[in-house]
Amino acid sequence: MDPHDEDRLHGTGSFLNKYQDYLGEFVYGGIDGSVTTFAVVAGASGAELSSGVILILGFANLLADGFAMSVGAFLSTKSQQHNYEKHKAVEYWEVDNIPEVEEEEIREIYKGKGFEGELLEKVVEVITSDRDRWVDTMMKEELGMMKEQRPPILIGAITLISFVLIGLVPLVVYVWDYLAGFQEDLFWSASLLTSFAFLGIGFLKTYVTQTNHWKGMLETLLLGALAASVAYFVGDFLEKLIA
Repeated sequence: MDPHDEDRLHGTGSFLNKYQDYLGEFVYGGIDGSVTTFAVVAGASGAELSSGVILILGFANLLADGFAMSVGAFLSTKSQQHNYEKHKAVEYWEVDNIPEVEEEEIREIYKGKGFEGELLEKVVEVITSDRDRWVDTMMKEELGMMKEQRPPILIGAITLISFVLIGLVPLVVYVWDYLAGFQEDLFWSASLLTSFAFLGIGFLKTYVTQTNHWKGMLETLLLGALAASVAYFVGDFLEKLIA
């Protein structure tokens, strides 16, 4: 088979596959950005606030929540890396100080995988003959831990960019109205535009969750619609209660 045909078959030549290591952060940042910002817009619209106030609330939420989410993603990744290195140091100490115990653990792990007899002993010998390989195997097989290779700062940056980029969609109509005047119903126009954003980010989500495209798109659309509906009716109720 031609290598290019194989790439097309498995998707390895696609744009999404090329950047799939960061697709999860982009998708969940985008979902959070679009849902929370649209909820703010819906709540403010339900309360019949002016376009100017909606812009202020929307952008304040967009930038503050986006920054908070990106910092959370950065710190979470740093914490995972620190936790991995801490456990790895413990495994190195055990390999150096109680090698017979660690060797028996390797033997039990691979016995559980179906290895036995001479083949099992050969596997144990190969793994324990290299200290780094031995520790890496213990990290994966015993602790179920994999090292996070991606830079935390990049994960945080992608989360922020996605949150702001997709979260900006519900505000586009209001920005347009502020700059040039837009005679249509602003909230329903923003709702239509945001629906397309929900469908798009839901489509990308299916590449992360490996689920049906239509299911992922509809789930994201319904999630956004539900959040916006709750915010709209709460805003409407409070406006009538307070006014």
